Amino acid sequence: MGGVTDEETRYEAVRSRDARFDGEFFFAVETTGIYCRPSCPAVTPKRANVRFYATAAAAQRSGFRACRRCRPDAVPGSAAWNVRADAVGRAMRMINDGVVDREGVAGLAARLGYSARQVQRQLTAELGAGPVALARARRAHAARVLLQTTAVPITEIAFAAGFASVRQFNDTVRAVYGVTPTQLRRSAGTRRPAARHAPAAPGAAGIPLRLSYRGPYRAGPVFDLLAEEAVRGVEEVTGAPGARTYRRTLRLPYGTAVAAVDEGTPAAPGGWLDARLHLTDLRDLTTAVQRLRRLFDLDADPYAVDARLAADPALAPLVTARPGLRSPGAADPEEMAVRALVGPAGAERLVRSHGKLLDAPYGTLTHLFPESAALAAAEPDGPLGALTAALADGVLRLDAGADREAAREVLRGLPGVSARTVADIRVRALGEPDVAPPGVTAPGAWRPWRSYAGRHLRTAA
Repeated sequence: MGGVTDEETRYEAVRSRDARFDGEFFFAVETTGIYCRPSCPAVTPKRANVRFYATAAAAQRSGFRACRRCRPDAVPGSAAWNVRADAVGRAMRMINDGVVDREGVAGLAARLGYSARQVQRQLTAELGAGPVALARARRAHAARVLLQTTAVPITEIAFAAGFASVRQFNDTVRAVYGVTPTQLRRSAGTRRPAARHAPAAPGAAGIPLRLSYRGPYRAGPVFDLLAEEAVRGVEEVTGAPGARTYRRTLRLPYGTAVAAVDEGTPAAPGGWLDARLHLTDLRDLTTAVQRLRRLFDLDADPYAVDARLAADPALAPLVTARPGLRSPGAADPEEMAVRALVGPAGAERLVRSHGKLLDAPYGTLTHLFPESAALAAAEPDGPLGALTAALADGVLRLDAGADREAAREVLRGLPGVSARTVADIRVRALGEPDVAPPGVTAPGAWRPWRSYAGRHLRTAA
């Protein structure tokens, strides 16, 4: 779809309640003071009363509150942020990963290599909201999830969601949702056990989540790949095809987590994956969700991908057979880079030798994958030592806001790292959508989705 900018086209999408555009833009109704996703089931407002926004934060900044029917704060993210390699795309990926909450606007700007004023100007000019407003929208969504799915005390949720004070939290919830935090919690209709001391055992409730996506989603091949790659102690895939559950441990900025995501049954376009998170620190909620979204490639635009690849006669039968095939990313980019280099058996050896034990095992999940600095110190020689040293020293950055071109150059200069491994790291760790499959003549017509073409070829094989 590639970003629809014409307002009449946007209004037609609203009139037809087209879920393909959820997350690509938002519309607000001046007479009601509410903003919605394009697929909102409410009566279509008159064109004269509608305003369009690139982000939920921009709508909130203009004084509109979120619709309670379509929950526009919970839509898939715009595919543009994952595709784009410019400063705005990198900034959005980092904001979604929680960088502003942890490091402030100054930290975001430093990572981008710009001044805070330049970052503010670029984001506001293109998205209608600056980094603070964008981060505030993410905090509001995290607060709603915690309010409606846990019984954690409201004052604790305020700080867990990233707010600086209870007053700021209360004011934001009222502004975004039009109700108090207590009213928002009551609207869920259920109360669940508090998640902050959730038992680390299979079957424990954790925080239930719906990880939304747009368009068709071929979950089977994604779970096939995760099962094939699973590293014992860190990951597992259980259940029969069509009803599998993927679980893994996560190292997060404030603590650790165990995540579980269900494969589910094939659903109509615009569905979700059911997930559960067991967090040692609730402040990690938003970051954990974003890392799962990147792992499962949930913010992709399958309509744009399939339309481009299906135009090639060689790929058309593959696209027809598997519409919505995704290109999985990584929950931990540095971990994925190491695994791409050493392979599954090598990764299991590293976990046994250098992985950090969980405080309490979660079934077969017992470890966190070892950090790059620990590996660089423990095994400094050879390609593994070169890669982990570059990661530990910051010479190679693979985080959500990494400069992909700079990362490519560093990877290509590392000794003993093959072109295929570099390509795998670019696709999985950096989340690049346009990496030519190694050993395949990739025509220019596949751009900018050559990573997806490669996934079609590998899945078919």
